[in-house]
Amino acid sequence: MNAAIGLSSMLFVPGSKPERYGKALASDADVVCVDLEDSVPESGKVEARAAAIAAIAQGDQRLILRINGVATRAGLEDLLALADAEALPPLLFVPMVESAAQVAIVTSVLGDRAPGIVPLIETVKGLNAAQEIASATGVVAMMFGGGDLSAELGVELAWEPLRSARGAFVMACAGAGIPAIDVPFIVLDDAEGLCAEAEAAKALGFTGKAAIHPAQVDTINAVFRPTAEQIAEAEEAQRVFDAAGGAAVRFNGRMLEAPIMRRYQRILAMRSKQDA
Repeated sequence: MNAAIGLSSMLFVPGSKPERYGKALASDADVVCVDLEDSVPESGKVEARAAAIAAIAQGDQRLILRINGVATRAGLEDLLALADAEALPPLLFVPMVESAAQVAIVTSVLGDRAPGIVPLIETVKGLNAAQEIASATGVVAMMFGGGDLSAELGVELAWEPLRSARGAFVMACAGAGIPAIDVPFIVLDDAEGLCAEAEAAKALGFTGKAAIHPAQVDTINAVFRPTAEQIAEAEEAQRVFDAAGGAAVRFNGRMLEAPIMRRYQRILAMRSKQDA
């Protein structure tokens, strides 16, 4: 089963701060991503890697990992350490992916033990290759990396300047049938702004959003997780559709057919993830 299905919220925690892992897991985030990349200085990479691998070995399936880019020495060292590790996380986030070949490096090193791979699309080159990357073997979701992309474009990390890039990213994910995860909202004391951006991302087709502080998690969950009413409607739609033998049928004043049913099935998949 795709471990990224139904993932609404993901909380980043610095790999160099193992004392924060437990606090992050105490949040209501669907997963906690230990970050070995941007939040860890070069001098702390070795210690952070060891701490992350030790924590993952404890077996909490909510704990996932972001390694360094595979085009860097630190990223290759991350992969080699994971290849020898006792346990691997269910999801592995790979930053700065610009081709399917970089995904193949990960799957080649980790072999049959490779977890679900989540490339981060953070450059114009990566965005241009997003469809190919999304369809690569082992990829189960992708994340929009707006920070590096906005820097490359010379624009603010905000909704409007990146609207078209987000749209192209979501189309690539949809074409491959995988979830699309949005970049974190970097203003920590603006709950209204976070909510507005999360709602806009959901309306565009994103299925979840990353967080950089535990205080952001509840807002993200409230936007992306289906409500009890939505779940009840999806369950009833499934019953009606099944009773009709999969044929088009009237439901709540509208025509219910296979394309509409797929949206309801995504809601039901998210319900199953929350109940697990």
